[in-house]
Amino acid sequence: MKRRAGEREKELKKKKLLEELGENRLPYMTPADADFHELWKTKYSKLIFRKSDTVPEELHQMVQEGFLTLRKHECFFQDLVQIKGKDFVTPVSRILIGKPGCTYKYLNTRLFTVPWPTEGYDIKYCSPQIHDACKALIRLNDYLHVEAVKALQGQNLFETKEIKDTTVIDREENFATSLTEEGSVSKDQSICVPEHNYASLENRTSYNLTLLNYMDPLQMLYLKQEPYFGMGNMAVSWHHDENLVERSTVAVYSYSCEDSTMQECNEQELEGRDPAVWHVGLKVAWDIETPGLAIPLHQGDFYLMLDDLNMTHQHCVLAGFSPRFSSTHRVADCSRGTLEYIFGQCELALQNLQIESNSMALSLKSLETAVIKQVEEIHNETSLILSEVRKKEQMEEQRSETINCLLLVLTERQKLRKEWTARCQSAVAESLPEDQKPECYPFWTDDECNMPLPYDLEEVIANLQNLVQWIK
Repeated sequence: MKRRAGEREKELKKKKLLEELGENRLPYMTPADADFHELWKTKYSKLIFRKSDTVPEELHQMVQEGFLTLRKHECFFQDLVQIKGKDFVTPVSRILIGKPGCTYKYLNTRLFTVPWPTEGYDIKYCSPQIHDACKALIRLNDYLHVEAVKALQGQNLFETKEIKDTTVIDREENFATSLTEEGSVSKDQSICVPEHNYASLENRTSYNLTLLNYMDPLQMLYLKQEPYFGMGNMAVSWHHDENLVERSTVAVYSYSCEDSTMQECNEQELEGRDPAVWHVGLKVAWDIETPGLAIPLHQGDFYLMLDDLNMTHQHCVLAGFSPRFSSTHRVADCSRGTLEYIFGQCELALQNLQIESNSMALSLKSLETAVIKQVEEIHNETSLILSEVRKKEQMEEQRSETINCLLLVLTERQKLRKEWTARCQSAVAESLPEDQKPECYPFWTDDECNMPLPYDLEEVIANLQNLVQWIK
């Protein structure tokens, strides 16, 4: 419900903003504009950009070969996502790679990591090349982690001195230096960071997964137009990244497959961003006063979104003409989204289960509403609870509390099941290849003595409601 309320609020803000704009478009700047440097410094200082020549060439080669390997082995898939209650297939193809057992959720879709090589885990890959590709992404992950820590240290240092970060890139005029020289701390510069601050920096930059993206714009029949600034074709619409540890840094490495024949449009009459070149677009969230930014992304460039930038600003990806890969490294909030957590929750739920030593019959240790709520949220065996509340020995007041608790959680579960069933049966889902279609799980069987509840809970909910009336 919280998510839906948030979506409604966003839609209202978007509608209001577009109504205010009417037929007009908001201004935005590129490196070709005279005030671009100043705008970045004052309104977008927590975006840090690095040119490809600041990254070790060996790392470039490993990562870019890894992208092509994963593409060759058909590891990228379009995701079935949900926006405003409607199903869509993403124009961008993706794969999630990261720590074993981690997951990432966006637009009502949860992705599970293809694990990268990790000490202590016996991970088997279908080919040595895929192993090498995942290993290359760990190398990139480690590199970006170090760069993000340095960038945050540098930002803290400059804020202490009341100096804003001024790192920008202008390829055409070469007006900016690398972040190492100007926007962060040089490698040979030592900074004393308090231990608790350093731990915070580590937590906010220790990326546990990367969401890889691939798209060839020339193969797309239609791309959505950027609606506020007139920036052109979008590969990814305006958004905040979801499911992240609060104030954590996002790092994005870009690899557009530019060839020697690709020429940028440097003609004087060109206004706005070069449509042949991929760009990242940024804007202050729900603001019609501050101009936006469109920053060109070339082969091997990367950028960092520091601190709360992802919360206060929105970003989009503007398509160029050439195919492009990106590796987007995140500190995903996996507090409730790992296999370890799921197994732990199952063990917690089973603590309320006891087995009679003689008859081996199953029963519950407690019918306190707090325990029932916890167990039901974990989605343990529910028919045992119904058996208990039918017993005459139960006090009427306790039975009523228990049933009302059950009604809440079962009603919510029924709603979620209906939504998922509708998604599985939608026209968009049916159009997907067989191995990519969503499926309705779990499958219930009727051959158990303690049979679980049916998939459709309508009748169970109705019976509980009748039982509440009878108790009254």
